[in-house]
Amino acid sequence: MKPLKEVAGAYLALSDAQRQLLESNYDEAAASCRRAMEISRTMPPEEAFDHAGFDAFCHAGLAEALAGLGSFDEALRSADKALHHFNRRGELNQDEGKLWISAVFSRALALDGLGRGAEALPEFRKAVAMLDERKGETPGKERMKKVASERIAALGNSGKKDKKPEGYKAWWEFWS
Repeated sequence: MKPLKEVAGAYLALSDAQRQLLESNYDEAAASCRRAMEISRTMPPEEAFDHAGFDAFCHAGLAEALAGLGSFDEALRSADKALHHFNRRGELNQDEGKLWISAVFSRALALDGLGRGAEALPEFRKAVAMLDERKGETPGKERMKKVASERIAALGNSGKKDKKPEGYKAWWEFWS
């Protein structure tokens, strides 16, 4: 039997983080995610508790908080840790699915913040597709879709700036 105090405390801290993320209190959300992981580690090792899964939940929230704080390197690391778990699991239940989408979105924000737009663009598209396919309620869905759409438009246009219009000739081509 799991120690109820530790389980309840860990999930309460994670719940606080989700609420704080919706309120854009990124410092508090990051602290709550870290606290949730710390509490979960106080459980005796002989207890049956999915630490990897719980850490993935926490890293999904932590990645979003860190991206909101502009700590893109750390956000990318946390998003990748969460996605390592979620991508291996495949289709997840309702709560895990929300966090999977959040991790994909946070990874896109982190890549974009690091100036890696070519990598961020497909991640933003994936996040929008996941949000569109999701049947259940997703907290922050409209905000995520709006931000992702704006970034997709900006990143898509940035790639087009390098391409020359059809029939374009540089000034030197006329003189050769």
